[in-house]
Amino acid sequence: MLGIGVVASILGIAAGLLIDWFPVAASEEAKPIDTLWDVLIIASVPVFVGVSVVVLFSVVKFRMRPGEEELDGPPIHGNTKLEVVWTAIPAILLVGLCTYAFIVLTDVEKAQANTMEVRVVGEQFAWTFFYPGEDGKEISATELHLPIDRPVKFTLQAKDVLHDFWIPAFRMKKDAVPGINVTYRVTPNRLGEYPIVCAELCGLGHATMRATAVVQTEADFASWLEEAAKPPAPPAGGGGGDNGKGLFTSNGCGGCHTLADAGTNATVGPNLDEVLAGKDEAFIKTSIEDPSAEIANGYSDTMPKDYGQRLGADGVDALAKYLSEVTKEG
Repeated sequence: MLGIGVVASILGIAAGLLIDWFPVAASEEAKPIDTLWDVLIIASVPVFVGVSVVVLFSVVKFRMRPGEEELDGPPIHGNTKLEVVWTAIPAILLVGLCTYAFIVLTDVEKAQANTMEVRVVGEQFAWTFFYPGEDGKEISATELHLPIDRPVKFTLQAKDVLHDFWIPAFRMKKDAVPGINVTYRVTPNRLGEYPIVCAELCGLGHATMRATAVVQTEADFASWLEEAAKPPAPPAGGGGGDNGKGLFTSNGCGGCHTLADAGTNATVGPNLDEVLAGKDEAFIKTSIEDPSAEIANGYSDTMPKDYGQRLGADGVDALAKYLSEVTKEG
């Protein structure tokens, strides 16, 4: 048993350390968290292997044989010393691992100088990011932009149900809870674009609740933030056409709705080609600004209520005109 256990443990630890479990690391916090994972692998594999080997050996060695069906085993008092050992060792191991994990968590969440704050709001089924503006007003965006090598403090909020803000490349994630501000800190250290997902089942459109985190140079981030702070440009061509289609695409509408003209086929929300056929712009505009006013049969009231604020009056007009044009009957 000892020989098999040692060999199996070595092979298991080697496999656990060699397997590339995680996506690319893109934050300073990723390295200590990945190291914690490796330590847990090294500690847990021998325990799993040891228990499995003893159980399998006992099944083979002490199995019931033909003719022993009515026999009872001999009375055994047990081994007190052995029981103390196999209780004490796991207890010491657990205390040690929990202490190490607590130290890692405390270290990665330590406050740092020059921290930038970003408010993250989750709702079914979208993320919105808010940055402090120079005039005291927040700058909102549907794509997360962060400067490289600058600490960031996220304040997580939820409008409706429980969500979970997770950027796998950063390793950190926490729940966004309605009515509570939840915070965590991270320092991006690798340029690139990384997926953002919701890691808490939050409704029918959970799988579509995605966004992108863009880590860029300080100069590029400053330029982006300056551009994001500008008021939206008025729609081209009177508020419809390509601009409306761009708004439909860029705001993630296709993640919930089917619309032939935009090439989307999601079924979380109503099929727009069907429910908007023959509807005028006024009806569509109301559906965008106040989606609770009329809910299609068979669907729940899950559409975000702030598209009027996100798009602005001109944006709502452009999107309504576009949807009216592409869903006309005949």
